[in-house]
Amino acid sequence: MSGFNKIVQSYEEALAGIESNMTVMVGGFGLCGIPEGLITAMRDTGVKGLTCISNNAGVDDFGLGLLLQTKQIKKMVASYVGENAEFMRQMLSGELEVELTPQGNLAEKIRAGGAGIPAFFTATGYGTPVAEGKETREIDGRHYVLEPSLTADFALVRAYQADRFGNLTFRKTAMNFNPMMATAGKITVVEAEEIVDALDPEFIHTPGIYVDRVIKGTFEKRIEQRTVRS
Repeated sequence: MSGFNKIVQSYEEALAGIESNMTVMVGGFGLCGIPEGLITAMRDTGVKGLTCISNNAGVDDFGLGLLLQTKQIKKMVASYVGENAEFMRQMLSGELEVELTPQGNLAEKIRAGGAGIPAFFTATGYGTPVAEGKETREIDGRHYVLEPSLTADFALVRAYQADRFGNLTFRKTAMNFNPMMATAGKITVVEAEEIVDALDPEFIHTPGIYVDRVIKGTFEKRIEQRTVRS
């Protein structure tokens, strides 16, 4: 990797510098738009004690569920746990620290972190366990909770297309948390379905200024729940 060319050739190079006890954001919603290869490569590094920020933790044998199996995640900041039995088991047994966050709050906490905003007031969660221990304030007759923003040591992002400058486009619902996470990592690593020489500036979703490394991935694109007629 040299100059403006951010493309790397190996997952080892893509994840250079990742260490135990770091905070890592991982894009995706369920199994849609997850950086599959980067997650597996992160597991294979052997890092542990991770704080992972993600909408959820995949399923038992795929996505972040792989790192739960190997006990490499110490804390999950997430909004949903329902598709992963091991996630629920570790949470209920106290093996895994879990900070459950309303989905809209989670998205805004990440967006704010990427924008350099340290905290914001939101009505979501007021009067519930979500607000316990947090500052609250009444503004124009309505009660709000002060939510701190989120940043991470690494952000692992999945894109549809990337160019050598790190500019990104996302495809349909696979966009989900990926664009905001790309802005909130000290080091942002992108796994792209396609790498092109240069993207049309009119269609760039995330500018390359936020991106440090890009790797070409291959994706299984599992269906999270398959339902068919008998």
